[in-house]
Amino acid sequence: MTPQMTVPINPPVDETIAQAAAALKGGFLVGMPTETVYGLAGDATSDVAVARIFAAKGRPRFNPLIIHVADADEAAALAEVSPRAAALMARFWPGPLTLVLPRRADCPISLLASAGLDTVALRCPDHAVARALIRAAGRPLAAPSANPSGRLSPTCAADVAEAFTRDQVALVIDGGAAPVGVESTIVGLFGDGAVMLRPGGLPRAAIETVTGPLQDAGHADADAPQSPGRLLSHYAPRLPVRLNATSVAPDEALLGFGGSLPAGALVSLNLSPAGDLAEAAAHLFAMLRQLDRSGAKGIAVMPIPGDGLGEAIRDRLGRAAAPRGAAA
Repeated sequence: MTPQMTVPINPPVDETIAQAAAALKGGFLVGMPTETVYGLAGDATSDVAVARIFAAKGRPRFNPLIIHVADADEAAALAEVSPRAAALMARFWPGPLTLVLPRRADCPISLLASAGLDTVALRCPDHAVARALIRAAGRPLAAPSANPSGRLSPTCAADVAEAFTRDQVALVIDGGAAPVGVESTIVGLFGDGAVMLRPGGLPRAAIETVTGPLQDAGHADADAPQSPGRLLSHYAPRLPVRLNATSVAPDEALLGFGGSLPAGALVSLNLSPAGDLAEAAAHLFAMLRQLDRSGAKGIAVMPIPGDGLGEAIRDRLGRAAAPRGAAA
């Protein structure tokens, strides 16, 4: 049997962006750096390209995708942008904020990318390479995290190349380590309400300076998510995850936080010895990935504060520890 070819990792130069844009125009997929995590990018207006994203990831087709645009003007061609949505875009775009908005009647985004919903999830990434690629491709890009469905999100180019084969992904653009390290915050703007659908790289408190208090979406969507990242089991390593650990077994790996770690773990990594939540978010997926390969029987995770970016970190860890019946 012929071995699968390795996905090439190319530097973020003009020649690479042109090559990647040509692949996207042809309906193929590209590993794209963003400030949050790496995305598996495809032409959001092409049913074929979007279907390839779902197939490569093994992602349930009822789980909608985030559409990446180069600026707010491109977003306005795809969705109904209310004054509140425009204010959020002006304040936080480019950046780690996704807005779920009503689709325009003439929206060219594949209905498969929106899971048949009458809304579309849009964001403008704060990464020069990502925006250059969107402009070079000349179309919005659907780009969920570039990992097999339900598994740990990738924060470097090598993670993407390792996860897929050349027949799935044309190339990966190496934009360095993702500086935020967790996915975008998702806010739904439905009628007069603003709803926190998924905590992420932009803290709730910052968003509420524009929207006022955000409504909570409640429990994870078990069957038909109203936005990306809402299924119960998601962002999961292969090993079982135990949360709020204050002690650790000899056959466990420890994911610590702060200056003092319990002794006795097979291997220990510290998200932030200084207790810095931004540093912890940036390290989260890379450290979980490393512990997943440690030979331990499980991963024990120390308590994480829930303020600021801690809300997003705790959300990801909660989904990582959830029963593995449904992946996203």
